[in-house]
Amino acid sequence: MAFIRTLNSIYFVTVASDAIDFFNPFSPSTSIKNFKPQLHLALSHIRLNTQLVFSPCPVTEHYSHDDKIISLCKKNLHREALQAFNVFQKCSSSPLKSITYTHLINACSSLRSLEHGRKIHRHMLTFNYQPDMILQNHILNMYGKCGSLKEARNIFDAMLLKNVVSWTSMISAYSHYGQEDNAITLYVQMLRSGYIPDHFTFGSVVKSCSGLDDFMLARQLHAHVLKSEYGGHLIAQNALISMYTKFSQMADAKNVFSRIIIKDLISWGSMIAGFSQLGYELEGLCHFREMLSQPVYQPNEFVFGSAFSACSKLLEPNCGRQIHGLCIKFGLGSDLFAGCSLCDMYAKCGFLGSARTVFYHIEKPDLVAWNAIIAGLSVGDAKESLSFFSQMRRTGLVPNDVTVLSLLCACSEPVMLNQGMQVHSYIVKMGFDFDIPVCNSLLSMYSKCSNLNDALKVFEGIGNNADIVSWNTMLTACLQQNQAGEVLRLTKLMLASHIKPDHVTLTNVLVSSGQIASYEVGSQVHCFIIKSGLNLDTSVSNALINMYMKCGSLGCARKMFGSIDNPDIISWSSLIVGFAQAGCGEEAFKLFQTMRGLDIKPNEITFVGILTACSHIGMVEEGLKLYRTMQVEYGISPTKEHCSCMVDLLARAGCLDEAEDFIKQIPFDPDIVVWKTLLAACKVHGNLEVGKRAAENVLKIDPSNSAALVMLCNIHASSCRWKDFAQLRSSMRQMNVSKIPGQSWIEIKDKVHVFLAEDSLHPERAKIYTMLEELMCQILDYGRDPMQVTK
Repeated sequence: MAFIRTLNSIYFVTVASDAIDFFNPFSPSTSIKNFKPQLHLALSHIRLNTQLVFSPCPVTEHYSHDDKIISLCKKNLHREALQAFNVFQKCSSSPLKSITYTHLINACSSLRSLEHGRKIHRHMLTFNYQPDMILQNHILNMYGKCGSLKEARNIFDAMLLKNVVSWTSMISAYSHYGQEDNAITLYVQMLRSGYIPDHFTFGSVVKSCSGLDDFMLARQLHAHVLKSEYGGHLIAQNALISMYTKFSQMADAKNVFSRIIIKDLISWGSMIAGFSQLGYELEGLCHFREMLSQPVYQPNEFVFGSAFSACSKLLEPNCGRQIHGLCIKFGLGSDLFAGCSLCDMYAKCGFLGSARTVFYHIEKPDLVAWNAIIAGLSVGDAKESLSFFSQMRRTGLVPNDVTVLSLLCACSEPVMLNQGMQVHSYIVKMGFDFDIPVCNSLLSMYSKCSNLNDALKVFEGIGNNADIVSWNTMLTACLQQNQAGEVLRLTKLMLASHIKPDHVTLTNVLVSSGQIASYEVGSQVHCFIIKSGLNLDTSVSNALINMYMKCGSLGCARKMFGSIDNPDIISWSSLIVGFAQAGCGEEAFKLFQTMRGLDIKPNEITFVGILTACSHIGMVEEGLKLYRTMQVEYGISPTKEHCSCMVDLLARAGCLDEAEDFIKQIPFDPDIVVWKTLLAACKVHGNLEVGKRAAENVLKIDPSNSAALVMLCNIHASSCRWKDFAQLRSSMRQMNVSKIPGQSWIEIKDKVHVFLAEDSLHPERAKIYTMLEELMCQILDYGRDPMQVTK
């Protein structure tokens, strides 16, 4: 019709133009003779088109509607075929041929047009047309592919005669739309009905098994495939490979793959994708290279995507660049799918410029592509990530939850807090604040920006919808801000909310118990773990060791260590550091020797522990040797903690000049801890000169450090340099510097009591001092001097 209207317009324009010329006295063609032929031609054309439009059946005798529709379908002009059916339906009151209906139903399947499929099906029913089994299978397949599983099942159940195609179509529909249980159930019914499945049936049912968490069923299906005559068919074999990769069983997938005689691109692609996704990236790249060595295979965008993903996880940008070159060579340089994976690879490898270049070469990037570049830049260039987000919004694309999650990751630094709060406002505006993963990322963003108050507000806003990730994120945030008491309070609320804790929860609680040296709370958590029947993974066991060590229960820590089947380096390090800090240097040294005998490689924390142990037991030469071994044999660069241990080792042994020389050769600026360690040793050994220089360096870093000033005063006093002592005390009074008193604490009945020297602020001070007086009397009764006892 549109074409006819266009032609009519052209003729009318022609006629009108000539008419204007006719009535124009200045026109050279003013004769009516020149106008009549063109007018006659236009009118003839209009009459012809009017007959075509208004004729009840505008076809010739030799070219029927059936032939026209079938011809269009064979040319894959499915939309035009459906339009031709609409014209036929309006001008005819008779049914089409069976073969025509078959072609039309297949056209609806290809277009996934449920509306047209229903219309054609109703047209058959209107004329009481009884389709044969072949046509019924096509109708069943159409409803299945269009997602109308209920109508497909109605057709299937109404079929008097079925064949393997009927069963396979229904199983395939269930499998494709996530109803794996129904697919497996129907497959079992098919077997019981005596039908023998073919390779298409196996492909669909094996795919259904991939979506179920039942590995034994997968094994049974594999056995059934092998017993059938279609066990060696490529479709069934590819489905088995995909199934095993979904179950993370790459050894079984590889076994199936190796038995395929003639592989196709799907076989190779499934193996490469499986290896890349399950942590076998090198093997995935080896398979990619092997596939390329056989010229019959030309990789597609999905294979390249898996290869780029493998390079991304391996952080191998050079390999990724080579594969990028191949991608361009095969004409996929601007492909959307491959481009997303390539952007991600370059960004994760730190090549942000290359990631941007690849993105700009993608033709018509969709939301997934924008999310890929925003997520890639969120780690290395937060501001650029936000800039790309602004560009995306200008294109008219609507961000989704993946977009805002990437933006929150970009803002997870203290300097980006303002931008993070703006993103938070945008999340509320767009309604993403009801999405729990987004709320959890908000919690993480605020906690990483050291904004605990706003994190608590977000957490309170989640309310009863908080999941285990929400609770763990909040507990971790409190722990990072040294709010151990808040961790314990929130844990009680979590248990009251009937949220089952996991290993992250337990680790946070145990670390908090260790921070406040609360043996009672830590042991209660241990009992809770045992009573709940929770499996103790290595991280929780290590947290228990650390907690018991910090609470001074060395025996429980050692017992916990002995219960671990395969202790890792963290387990050994926790025990060694614990014994070293508790003053049991010899025990720590024995553990270190045992660990090395088992070929377990020590890490930085292990050396902190063993150097501390050497310091406490005075093993200077052994400590110096271990310090050199740490660098030469294990390639561990010294940190501030290691240097502090070495200064303490030398200073405790009285080697103050050597300790000072060691500080001078440290490859970084010494911190206040190193100088205070040397200053404390100078006080013990009465070395005024070195102590004075140590104190001066402490005061350069912190001019009002009371501990350094007090220790320097004590050094002057012990050396009888009273004039210097008086001057220093006078300057301390002028600066209003006072010594911070030491504290002691004790836990009784789940409550921590803190004491200061000559404390008069405790609410039960009267009872405390009464008890002290009674103890003094008892000491005197035994003939002891109380002053000697307290020393």
